[in-house]
Amino acid sequence: MTREEIIQPGNLVYQKPELMNDVQMHYCPGCSHGVVHKLVAEVIAEMGMEEKTIGVSPVGCAVFAYRYLDIDWEEAAHGRAPALATACKRLWPDHLVFTYQGDGDLGCIGLAETVHALNRGENITIIFINNAIYGMTGGQMAPTTLVGMKTATCPFGREPELHGYPLKITEMAAQLEGTAYVTRQSVQSVAAIRKCKKAIRHAFENSMNGKGSNLIEVVSTCNSGWKMSPVKANKWMEEHMFDYYNIGDLKDSEAKH
Repeated sequence: MTREEIIQPGNLVYQKPELMNDVQMHYCPGCSHGVVHKLVAEVIAEMGMEEKTIGVSPVGCAVFAYRYLDIDWEEAAHGRAPALATACKRLWPDHLVFTYQGDGDLGCIGLAETVHALNRGENITIIFINNAIYGMTGGQMAPTTLVGMKTATCPFGREPELHGYPLKITEMAAQLEGTAYVTRQSVQSVAAIRKCKKAIRHAFENSMNGKGSNLIEVVSTCNSGWKMSPVKANKWMEEHMFDYYNIGDLKDSEAKH
């Protein structure tokens, strides 16, 4: 079969999202970021928002997100993406505005910006990649690192008495009056990927319909930082991460400012 025959109507099974640029990704093999990028690109195209979307990426593994999705991007200082997204949405209320942040960026240096933007009910979506480690800077302990989990800065495992407990940021967000939709998803299987895409679409639609702020946590792997193969990392995530970070919707309401 030729390529032309394969892509005839009725034959097409899968294709690269049109909004994904044809560049080589810097993410490690097995990283969850690439899958989430694909879902975001698909949802934006399906909503017909290609020309009216602004993504905000800060510091961390997600810093180069602008290379991969062909939309308008703003680059934020470390942790400040929700503040910048707030400004963008207020200036251009007819645009779809979202942030794309890691757990270190969002849950540590950017925790105040995250909480206050969500609490104000800004009509933005925050996509929060939680792999329980600082992936880009050497595998240090993150606010979301599990108790007992070893990292470069807690080589004997996280100890609550010394390091505190892992932050359940999504549970915190669900208690805020300004949030409309708060959910925790994953992308380690086809079924999980489909659910995550549905969640992204729902959050983006909320943003455009003025229902309030939205947070999508994606429990993810960092096989390089965890020092595991992609397959073992997915299994470890399912056996350990999901017990603490339960998958599913935490809040879905008609919250408004």
